[in-house]
Amino acid sequence: MSERLLKIEHLYQYFPAGGFGKHKKYVQAVDDVSFFINKGETLGLVGESGCGKTTTGRTLLRLYEPTKGRIVYDGKVLFDSGDVPVMDDDGKDILENGQPKFGAKTSVDMRPYRREMQIVFQDPYASLDPRMTVGDIVGEAIDIHKLASSKEERYNKIQSLLQCVGLNSEHANRYPHEFSGGQRQRVGIARALAVDPKFIVCDEPISALDVSIQAQVVNMFEDLQAEMGLTYLFIAHDLSVVKHISNRIGVMYLGKLVELADSYELIFHPVHPYTKSLISAIPIADPKTARANKRIALEGDVPSPLNPPSGCRFRTRCPYATEQCAAEVPKWREVSAGHYAACHHLEKA
Repeated sequence: MSERLLKIEHLYQYFPAGGFGKHKKYVQAVDDVSFFINKGETLGLVGESGCGKTTTGRTLLRLYEPTKGRIVYDGKVLFDSGDVPVMDDDGKDILENGQPKFGAKTSVDMRPYRREMQIVFQDPYASLDPRMTVGDIVGEAIDIHKLASSKEERYNKIQSLLQCVGLNSEHANRYPHEFSGGQRQRVGIARALAVDPKFIVCDEPISALDVSIQAQVVNMFEDLQAEMGLTYLFIAHDLSVVKHISNRIGVMYLGKLVELADSYELIFHPVHPYTKSLISAIPIADPKTARANKRIALEGDVPSPLNPPSGCRFRTRCPYATEQCAAEVPKWREVSAGHYAACHHLEKA
């Protein structure tokens, strides 16, 4: 059995969105999400825009302070809100005197863990300071964590990191606007690697890049993982990319994790209707196979996370929805070994 590096249990992330007192509203960005990541593996996280993928990644790093849940990293509890329920049967229990029920939180100072837990942001331009040279951007973390005892050692570390991600030593003196999108993303990766991390959240690191560059960056992620023993949470829209790089894949919809399985198992034997719809939308290069492939088109729009549907959140777009789906939240259950899903009618889907 592989050793677990990260585990989140019943993670909630609600953001205030106007109103006062008992009428205060919350964006339910992440709602009761649980999963684990083993050391050295890549867990892919997919779903349409607004489903809570990025929020999940940032919350488990505690860039966002969680509303409720438990985060355990390498055997150490980084956050624990206790067992205070967030919502009752009426969906109102999150409010108590106009405030969220946070419970008795146990949280630790994250500074010692920042070296081990890093993130590569989606936008390779907005995440880099335009007033700093690439050398200073990559070297900033080295300075903060005091990882170099001299200027010469600092310089050598920066040069080594740039070469590691496929950039030249002369690039250290340039500014972000002087690079292409793919090169800027490589700078962001070098910055994340500067503190020798164990775990990296890859927040859609290829979505802003050209297709020809995407393959290079994905291959680089795989090479770095093999060389450094890194563990990834790889967030993306493109299932074809995620299935290539991931050991396991989780599918999110409107803040909920609806299916989780081994990469091959999920792509070729999906059980949740939403997962099947996503997989049917993957482009196929062979025209004959593409014509034979039946596209599962979803009707309607994604509901608002301010006021999500009762019961199953996917029921408003699901062809198998029944009264039970509106009345009960589907339980997270194991369909087969290591394959989990949350649906009332898996046998139909």
